[in-house]
Amino acid sequence: MFYTLWFIFPLLFAALPPLCTAVLVDFQVAQPPPVPQDAKQCTVQILQRDFAFSFGLYRGNRSIHTAYRLRNTRFMGCSHSELHGHQQWHPVRQARDFHLPKRRKRVVDPVVCYSTLINTAVWRSSTAEPTVSGIIWNYIKDVTRFSLLFAKPGTFILQLDNLIEAGLNGTYSTTLHATFYASSEEHPPAKQANMIIPLSTLANDTGNDASVPPSFSINVTLPQNTVEVYAELLPSGNGDEETWYANVPDEFLATGDFSNMTLGQGPFREVRLLVDSMVAGVAFPYPVIFTGGILPPAWRPITSYGAFDLPTYFLDLTPFVPLLTDGQPHLFTIDVASAEPDRTILQNWFVSGVLQVITDASSKRTTGNITSYSAEPFAQTSTTGNISENGDISIIVTASRKIHITADIFSGSGEANHVVFSQNLEYVNQQNYFDDMFVMNLFQLSSGNVLSTHNNIPAVIDTFSYPITVNMTLFNAAGTFFSAFIDHSYDRTLLPSPFILGSTIKERQSAGGFFTIASTGNTGNGTSNNTFSYIDLAGNTFDQRVDAAFNNITLDEVSGSLSRAPDKEPPASPSDADTFAGARLPFLPGK
Repeated sequence: MFYTLWFIFPLLFAALPPLCTAVLVDFQVAQPPPVPQDAKQCTVQILQRDFAFSFGLYRGNRSIHTAYRLRNTRFMGCSHSELHGHQQWHPVRQARDFHLPKRRKRVVDPVVCYSTLINTAVWRSSTAEPTVSGIIWNYIKDVTRFSLLFAKPGTFILQLDNLIEAGLNGTYSTTLHATFYASSEEHPPAKQANMIIPLSTLANDTGNDASVPPSFSINVTLPQNTVEVYAELLPSGNGDEETWYANVPDEFLATGDFSNMTLGQGPFREVRLLVDSMVAGVAFPYPVIFTGGILPPAWRPITSYGAFDLPTYFLDLTPFVPLLTDGQPHLFTIDVASAEPDRTILQNWFVSGVLQVITDASSKRTTGNITSYSAEPFAQTSTTGNISENGDISIIVTASRKIHITADIFSGSGEANHVVFSQNLEYVNQQNYFDDMFVMNLFQLSSGNVLSTHNNIPAVIDTFSYPITVNMTLFNAAGTFFSAFIDHSYDRTLLPSPFILGSTIKERQSAGGFFTIASTGNTGNGTSNNTFSYIDLAGNTFDQRVDAAFNNITLDEVSGSLSRAPDKEPPASPSDADTFAGARLPFLPGK
């Protein structure tokens, strides 16, 4: 059974001025979802709305959002048989930004958007950096693992906080479609859990994400016949935490003027999931660069990897099943910790999670024991540094994490399961500052292995390597004219669970250029070189090599079984290559 939802988000800014140029088409390199092309399909429109002033019309923490109710299992025109297949969200987003005043007090930054169904986070994305002439982009999101949620009534929420004020007049004109692929003998229904439980705020008027710090907790009661539990974490740095990987440990803040480069609280971040105050698993997150990050022109028209589909992290909570099947509520907590002595971070990360629960055919309570538990409260970290006689600064932050949990589990139907869950993660971040803080070189590497086995059979595998290098040079003391080079990779072999298709992705992107921030208008240009490969356990493949310079695609080679003939809009157009609606100072998110 293949459920494929297609979110289509055309984000369209204000009315077209007389002297406009072509709209810029942005995209993120990614594989098309592996769906049965010869299966019967049903596509329906879920949402169409202009997000104008959808942020700030409140006192406190409430925003204006769009919620669409999925009223029945026939899903607005699709027959029941068509729902028993793959689901895929096909987002196409489009944005135009016009009539921006020459003198602006606020900058335009990408907006993180959150999609939830029945309080369950199913997709987290962000908008493209606006241009004066406008932008358009699309993304296809496979949500087959959430099939259960489409078989019952519930509320769909798309949260996209947009601000309209002097200097910010853009409207996100958004459309969302869902496509369902029918199952058949040739394409049997996709495997799925018996129950999906959200780890979210359970709000009915927002995207259900929680802001940390402080930590976020929720009580969850699992069925007594639960035999397996898998967690998916959705974290993303925001505000002063957007470029967390470039932050300086607090002990070094007084050693130099970092005001044009970065913030404090150090560069290490660990996303933790706790069950009844016990660490159940962690994630060393991938450093997502949003489309206004570091060097805005570097991400046009090719965004940084993950900007339109933020990575998620999978943990096997099955070892805790003997504790969770007593019919009582248990406390699930998500937080984000640093390597600072107090483990605190800046403001803020948005976090949420999902539990995929498998139950036994018998209604009898599952029993068993946690036979070993080894997990320290926090990662082991170290911070060292050196300040030379000429004022050059070198800082190294390292971290490591080892978790090992075993359990014996006995289902009501008499099946025994010996579960072993382990994590072995490593982290290093090195920062060097030269020439009176005008030059910064940064290298960070998060890597590790996550493995769980059930009766010696792998259930969750996550082997990853996330290196990133950033070299930046400021050409004036204000930090408004600078160049930057970014080289980052996403190498990951992932088996999220026994019922979600595993894959290996290798992506490398090298991007760079220059940028000038001025009251008369921001200018700059960038280049990008991308190499991407995908292969999954079903044998599907997709490879792409695509390069860009000055807002134009200069090379685009695609191959593999998932590659298709060009059926989309051109990836880019020259438009106003040197004009930018706005951007941040380097490494100063939230300012």
